[in-house]
Amino acid sequence: MNATVQPTALIADDEPLLRDSLARSLAQTWPELQIVAQARNGREAVELFEQHRPDIVFLDVHMPGLNGVEAARQIGRRAQLVFVTAYEQYAVQAFEQGALDYLVKPFEESRLQDTVARLRERLGDKPAPAAAPMNSAQLEAAIEQLADVLRRPAVAASPAGEGYLQWLRASVGQTLKLIPVDQVDFLRSDEKYTLVVWAEGEALIRMSIRELMEQLDPRFFAQVHRSVVVNLRSVSHLTRGPNETADIHLRGRSEVLPVSRSYLHLFRQM
Repeated sequence: MNATVQPTALIADDEPLLRDSLARSLAQTWPELQIVAQARNGREAVELFEQHRPDIVFLDVHMPGLNGVEAARQIGRRAQLVFVTAYEQYAVQAFEQGALDYLVKPFEESRLQDTVARLRERLGDKPAPAAAPMNSAQLEAAIEQLADVLRRPAVAASPAGEGYLQWLRASVGQTLKLIPVDQVDFLRSDEKYTLVVWAEGEALIRMSIRELMEQLDPRFFAQVHRSVVVNLRSVSHLTRGPNETADIHLRGRSEVLPVSRSYLHLFRQM
């Protein structure tokens, strides 16, 4: 690839938080890369690929309708493919030959840097010995290997220990953070992933609101919206809105959190 030509990429993920997180990380790691489109599912990814013809496509493995593997089959060798998965076992089993690249969510900065370095080599954007290009048969074999892993039943998660959750583990850049649960101000979910916000910053974790609520102490944490959980110790005051809704204001924070009608009874005395 000519160094004067700006490389382009498409991001496909059914979760907006994850799309935005990857786009921000890529902007820091590879400023020259232009994100030309973002897709919400595999079918949209294929359509946007045909429209923009990007050099690179980041494909979430699990998407509704047409998943990442099926979308990859339609895109084929016309772009560099990077699969994005929430499950480390997929990465280990399906990518061990190095035929395709992958990222595990939430993204670690060092892992993303490795992926970017390989992509730049393959695109000829960096003087380094590039990996040998795959032919169509090799690409199809690699994709089929991933599809085979996805067809296997998932391993059941080990049962949670007794007591309530005390720490949340999250990757923030190159650092693995242990966030004390009692310091969390609120959590905002985007289906399978949740944004954790606390005094020192914010991070994305691979747990849903439902999973978290099963492990959080109900004396201190309350679900106030289908996608929001708040630490009651962080609440400053409540302002009532129309149609039996309300807004939560937090101590020392500018964010305002919605309270939907079904959860307003929790604050009747405020």
